[in-house]
Amino acid sequence: MTTLPAATRTQLFLAGDFVNGSTGEQTDVVSPVTGQVIASIAVPGQADLDRAVEKARTAQKAWRKLGVFERAKVCHRIGDAIEHRVDELARLQTLEQGKPVAESIADIKEAAQLFHLHAEDALRLYGETLPSSDVDKRMFTYRAPVGTWGIITPWNFPLLMFTEFVAPGLATGNACIVKPPSNTPLAVLAAMDCLLEAGVPDGLVSVLPGDGPFGAQLVSHPGIDAIGFIGSSATGAKIVQTAGLKRSLMECSGNGPIVVLEDANIERAAKAAVDSAFYCGGQVCCATERLIVHHRVHDAFVESALAYASSHVVLGDPFDASVNLGPLNNEGVAAKMDRHLDEARRLGFDVLLGGGRAAGHPTDLYYDFTIVDGVSEASLLSQEESFGPVLPILTAKDDDDALRIANADRLGLQSAVFTESLSKAYRFIEELETGQVIVNDSNGWWDINMPFGGAGGKGTGWGRIGGMYTLHDMTDLRTGAIHVGS
Repeated sequence: MTTLPAATRTQLFLAGDFVNGSTGEQTDVVSPVTGQVIASIAVPGQADLDRAVEKARTAQKAWRKLGVFERAKVCHRIGDAIEHRVDELARLQTLEQGKPVAESIADIKEAAQLFHLHAEDALRLYGETLPSSDVDKRMFTYRAPVGTWGIITPWNFPLLMFTEFVAPGLATGNACIVKPPSNTPLAVLAAMDCLLEAGVPDGLVSVLPGDGPFGAQLVSHPGIDAIGFIGSSATGAKIVQTAGLKRSLMECSGNGPIVVLEDANIERAAKAAVDSAFYCGGQVCCATERLIVHHRVHDAFVESALAYASSHVVLGDPFDASVNLGPLNNEGVAAKMDRHLDEARRLGFDVLLGGGRAAGHPTDLYYDFTIVDGVSEASLLSQEESFGPVLPILTAKDDDDALRIANADRLGLQSAVFTESLSKAYRFIEELETGQVIVNDSNGWWDINMPFGGAGGKGTGWGRIGGMYTLHDMTDLRTGAIHVGS
């Protein structure tokens, strides 16, 4: 597939309909796969945002009163509708994003599952009865929707990360105005037909693809009650400054380490590290950004990682079933990889595999899978989130040194440790400064029912994406107290 379906949506989705933007302008969507312009989409303006907010606030009041059982039925219907369009949505996403189509299929299936999961979660969003020091009072808690959410999503998982907010948001009675990136809006816009088919009320969800300044307009709009964001820590910090005291759910950058201890299963660790470094082109917030290996097993690990990567990673056309590494999404990411690897060579690190852009492809966004050994802690490869298909290897003297290196970072999203010792596993779970610690599996391991987010004190945001925890973050805890005495 190198062309779009005839029915591809290129207008804004606003108040239950597809409309042209008030600006009258359009912006091109260029495929990283082919380098061709595949669509021109409407550019939203302030008037579109004002209308979306007005309609959302009205729709949300009625949606909240509809009741959780009816809302759950609608969410299940959305999930069913997405399931019926998996192949169409996946191929569209691959064309605009660049990831292998098999990955896109997995993304879209998971998006459908999230609507089903959160529909059921909402039915079990219980409150409590609380004891009171006043014998004439009865106290209880319940969860209430926050209201209208302004949501900003990234380009690496376009439809899935839209769903990570919208599914729990709708299930709990909220309205959602979503700004997906203007370079990957097509799968999200196409999925709005699924919402219409499922009977989502007009105005409850709007999709306004826009640039950074439009995102700032969304965040600062007085009719937006709360902010949901997935993206870089730098952008997240700007959003928080603009949002002020609005409720926010922030999932930001990671620089997650995988730690390989002396007693690890080396082949398993090497496979997991490589897989996590190139999945989605390495453009994942919990990719293997740093591999910290105990010095006694360093050589065995490097040998195993090289053997596995050389025989397993296939770069090429993401619509080819034999390919598992497609192009990077945009020039900014590719240029960052160039910068990190240029420094690696200047500093004398060992580039053992890959190391640059691959020739012979339709665009120069195809990047060879890269393994770099001898990486120092102060280097860009260690200090910055590369967000590309690279595995930087650092060496630790012992377990304490591995912990020190892993925690000497300003980000704390997700990490992994490989060990056969239960006591060491528990130690690293408790002492690694990340929101999640995975033992004996990839740093990129994920489950839709797992609470995912950053550790406190690190620059990775707050709140949790996944399972019941997102419903908690997208609702207020309210308390009622009734006087029952005379």
